Amino acid sequence: MPCFDSLQPLISIQPRHLLRGTGRFALICALCLLFIIGLSGCREVKGFPSGAITITVKPGDTGNCAISPCRVLFEMPPGTADYQVLGNQVDFGRYPAGKTVNLGNFYEPIAIEVVGAKVPKTYVYIPVDW
Repeated sequence: MPCFDSLQPLISIQPRHLLRGTGRFALICALCLLFIIGLSGCREVKGFPSGAITITVKPGDTGNCAISPCRVLFEMPPGTADYQVLGNQVDFGRYPAGKTVNLGNFYEPIAIEVVGAKVPKTYVYIPVDW
């Protein structure tokens, strides 16, 4: 038993020492993870919106939807009249200026163009399930 008792102080010291080092390591890992998340694009970048089921875009945006179908909401450009909206060169109808409109649910990428409103095209990339 004397040999076993001589190891007892080492056993009782070791876990506290390891816990202290593990705690520091966990804190460093947590801070690194937060930093990486901040840089990875979890935040929405202006002009490059993203969404899972629904996405809201405006003229000039390049958006990315995670799944299909994806509901596309479009912020019409400012003005006083209605504008004709084309999606992949198909007429979607006329919508009032300055409003957010629901263009529908899409299964494929779409290029949105506002006729007569000198604004750039909007692109929404949607994964295609084949």
